[in-house]
Amino acid sequence: MNYITIDKEKCKACYLCINECPKKLLKVSSDTNNLGDHIVEFDDPNHQCLACAMCAQRCPDMAITGVFKG
Repeated sequence: MNYITIDKEKCKACYLCINECPKKLLKVSSDTNNLGDHIVEFDDPNHQCLACAMCAQRCPDMAITGVFKG
């Protein structure tokens, strides 16, 4: 199963990654970081992540890492 993790304190809530996900698995969370910004969360209940890493490549703060198990 492919999945990503988002470092809550590195995420600056720019939301650039949300538009990059071809499966639309990223969304704005109700959780906030230390700056009070609503961070991004990964939501993939049906295991649709393609492991394309487009979200991680687009993140300017390198807040996204993943485990990709093809």
